[in-house]
Amino acid sequence: MDLPQQKKDLSFGKREKLKSQKRIGQLFTEGKSLSSFPLKLIFLEDAHQEVPIKAAVTVPKKNFKSAVHRNKIKRLLRESYRLNKGLVFNNTQGNFAFLFLYLGKEMPAFVDIESKMKSLLEKFNARIHAKTST
Repeated sequence: MDLPQQKKDLSFGKREKLKSQKRIGQLFTEGKSLSSFPLKLIFLEDAHQEVPIKAAVTVPKKNFKSAVHRNKIKRLLRESYRLNKGLVFNNTQGNFAFLFLYLGKEMPAFVDIESKMKSLLEKFNARIHAKTST
């Protein structure tokens, strides 16, 4: 049974997840960043990927000692990215690695995370389009 096209676009499958420790380390050392507090996006162009964008999320243990709270925030980040990744997938050429960091010190609501995620992805699009048009 084939799923409708719209349903396929809203997935965040195994192939789209950034898992390589080497690539994540490279993101921290060579990546460029954008912020929309309490979220920060670190990105790096990566030509050796089979999908246009690979993404990972992280929440610092320094700000949230409880693993339950860190995992809840990571679920919120992944869900907001999954729902809004079409903003980036449909508007960019090239392959990128993304790392989303949550910098806040309080437990967020999903609507706040989603609005910040949208603004962050729009900033990313603006930066990429400004770079390619020059």
